Amino acid sequence: MPENSDSNQTLSTKEKITNASMKLFSELGYKNASVRKIASAVGIRESALYNHFKNKEDIFLCVASEIFNSPFNNDDSPTLTSAQLNNPKSYLQKFVTEYKLVTFDKTQESLFRILMIELLQNKVLREGFLNEFHNKNIKVLSGIFFTLMQNGIVRSSDPILMAHEFIAPLFYLRLHVTLLRIDNLSTSNLSSQFEKHVDFFWESIKV
Repeated sequence: MPENSDSNQTLSTKEKITNASMKLFSELGYKNASVRKIASAVGIRESALYNHFKNKEDIFLCVASEIFNSPFNNDDSPTLTSAQLNNPKSYLQKFVTEYKLVTFDKTQESLFRILMIELLQNKVLREGFLNEFHNKNIKVLSGIFFTLMQNGIVRSSDPILMAHEFIAPLFYLRLHVTLLRIDNLSTSNLSSQFEKHVDFFWESIKV
């Protein structure tokens, strides 16, 4: 029983660190949100924070995982159920819906801006982002497309290229939303583009 209590307490503390970091990163930027400030916001010693994260870059990558959330963030090898094989388009729609929700979230948008800047300046963050988010999404999506090809549901093609073709427009739409909001311009015309992308993409790959 004590072991479970410790585990829950550790998880709770880590979540507090992540939440405090997200707020500070969005308000102060990556460079000015120091580990000391994060620890202070959580109400713990700076040394205690290192029980949960190696460094500030590690914290930022954890926060970034929320920015690029997807239905399979915690699943390296998702398998399609019989129901999903019967309606695989719904799986893609779920992915896009979650991507759209974080795209239009104001806190996530602030963090997205910071992430775009830091990726150009910080090699460790670049490597972490590519390994944890981009490569993982491509790996999982390409595996799903390969399964759909084997079942004769989508046309035979390069599943890795297909995964890139699916994700790339979503990233562009997210960037477009951010650029418009920087200048306080309307993004209402982009809202429906996410769903339209799924429809267009599915029509281009289905058998």
